[in-house]
Amino acid sequence: MEGLRVAPTSQNLGKWNKLLSRTGIAWFCIAAVGQLAFIAFIIAHYGTRTATGNFAGWNDKQLIKGHVPGDDAGNLMFASHVLLAAAMTLTGLIQLIPALRRRFPTLHRWSGRIFLVLACTLALGGLWLTWGRDTYLSLVGAASVSLNAVLILVCAVYTIRFALARRLADHQRWAMRLFMVANGVWFVRVGLMGWIMINQSPRWMNSTMSGPADIIITYGSYLIPLAALELYCAARRSRSAAAKAAASLLVAAATVFTAIGIFGASTFLWFPQL
Repeated sequence: MEGLRVAPTSQNLGKWNKLLSRTGIAWFCIAAVGQLAFIAFIIAHYGTRTATGNFAGWNDKQLIKGHVPGDDAGNLMFASHVLLAAAMTLTGLIQLIPALRRRFPTLHRWSGRIFLVLACTLALGGLWLTWGRDTYLSLVGAASVSLNAVLILVCAVYTIRFALARRLADHQRWAMRLFMVANGVWFVRVGLMGWIMINQSPRWMNSTMSGPADIIITYGSYLIPLAALELYCAARRSRSAAAKAAASLLVAAATVFTAIGIFGASTFLWFPQL
């Protein structure tokens, strides 16, 4: 009798595991398209203007503080920060494609190292731009950037630590956490546009990004993806069908919201600049 009970339970868990995996893959595919669009925007807008020496053209897109005449150090830091963000985004995507990981292990290792170095570099650069160049609209926003930078550095330390210790499962978990927090800049744009698209207006937002919705999205741009990742991983380990079903529903909802946000960001923020 016990054997008869266990088999259906295992089958049911297998079905829920498959659904959970498929929703995770669906989210990644949608996110990958959005990140590639973000990379294309950075190259087309900032890359071409930088390559042709049209530094003032950075400001063709509304910025908190882009090109400032006479501020050579700040301009160099800004350009480096933006252009390296494209490289970090691309190397991060490479890390999450299992086929590339299996077929090209050397590419996986080196792209991972580049991603980690760039994530830390951009975190420190973001702190300098925020506090050294006063690139913020409100102290609430500046604090969010600072917390994001700290989380990036913490995740990077643990990613390196477990890689060196050959604790690959722990290394992969912390690398995934690093991916989520390092992409806060991308997530915040998707989150803002997703909110505006759903509400058909910038509801509870203001010009200094200190409105209720601004604060939730700004901090949530890395805390929510991080929490969603933890719930997803916990559901995969769980023996509860209900936990797997709930996580699948959560990831499916996140996929829909991400798709809406990517559409809004691409249509109104990125593609008009191409």
